[in-house]
Amino acid sequence: MRIIFFIVSFLLIIKCEAARILIPMDESQKDHLKSYGLAYWELKRDRDVDWLLNYRDGSFMLLHDEAAEKECRVRGITYEVISEGQVTKILEEISKPDVNMELVKLHKAPKIAVYSPKTKQPWDDAVTLVLTYAEIPYEVVFDDEVLDGKLPLYDWLHLHHEDFTGQYGKFYASFSQAAWYQAEVREAEAMAAKHGYKKVSELKLAVAKKIRDFTIGGGFLFAMCSATDSYDIALAADGVDIVESVFDGDAADPRADAKLNFANGFAFKDYRLMINPYVYEFSYIDATPETRPVTEDNDVFTLFDFSAKWDVVPTMLCQDHTKVIKGFYGQTTAFRKQFIKSDVLILGENKQLGEARYIHGTIGKGTWTFYGGHDPEDYQHQVGEPPTDLALHPNSPGYRLILNNILFPSAKKKKMKT
Repeated sequence: MRIIFFIVSFLLIIKCEAARILIPMDESQKDHLKSYGLAYWELKRDRDVDWLLNYRDGSFMLLHDEAAEKECRVRGITYEVISEGQVTKILEEISKPDVNMELVKLHKAPKIAVYSPKTKQPWDDAVTLVLTYAEIPYEVVFDDEVLDGKLPLYDWLHLHHEDFTGQYGKFYASFSQAAWYQAEVREAEAMAAKHGYKKVSELKLAVAKKIRDFTIGGGFLFAMCSATDSYDIALAADGVDIVESVFDGDAADPRADAKLNFANGFAFKDYRLMINPYVYEFSYIDATPETRPVTEDNDVFTLFDFSAKWDVVPTMLCQDHTKVIKGFYGQTTAFRKQFIKSDVLILGENKQLGEARYIHGTIGKGTWTFYGGHDPEDYQHQVGEPPTDLALHPNSPGYRLILNNILFPSAKKKKMKT
């Protein structure tokens, strides 16, 4: 009986010592992507999460309870149960002025919207793919919701790889006879007519302006692939016809380039358009395959190192277990640096190629982040290809960058006490 008493007493002591759950985000983590979902799940329970920037590659720490520990096991996440003494040591290490680490407190689960046609499949977009895998809830919005003023209901908005210029992705040369392309054209024209616009380009400009207002008002905007440059071009081309007759029935303005107002855009300047409907590009912003002397084996970009204590925002957005990320193509792959505005923060680049892959900026009370490429685990995604199975890529560094942005609206820097 005495032995049983001591065993029970010892187990009770251990249980009392279990103060926190540490979710390491270094190479020891079995599933980085689902770890973000666990952090989001904890926030949904109205419990704060500590994001330990640069500590074991951006680990999470939360209060210990049986429900959280069980959730970690169910999701297949690597976790450690640590004592209050271990917590104190971690915080002491992070707080040292000569150590590039910081603690950021996550307070609430952001409400997430994805701008996408309702007919699109979730695997058409890397963001919806990873949100589903990580078990982070989101709602799909499109032109109706945006023009009806619904965006302020959300904290964070992702732009599906949409074309905001009204040129249907510039797929005309390759897919104008395809049934799916013709269906998209009909749907877009019907939507424009529904909202009183004669052209799809006018509809998309109105939507772009609503998204701009959402961001200026304090929203968090994230865009990938063609939604990056086409969005900026639409704003810069306000009042200028940049769409050729195969798309809207009349010719583009021959002086369109000279009439662009780059001040209207978020990220880009001084570029020229590619108006030819048979060219699969919107402008010279995008680094095209012809200008990129790389192969799948050596196509990479590098994340910048920022000061965690002073540059908290970019540090959050760049948390990863590697600084060298595999490149991947998209309709918009990367941004030529000569066309990026001087006040834009470059988070990831390929310096040798003169291109940025991952950029960030502020406007009004809000922020925006643009990430080039279509799918971080599908090097050259083609129309009609099967979806990426993220169960095969649970530690994807490229997908981690997307999920950093998901948690970003929840963050508030905390003054640590040790």
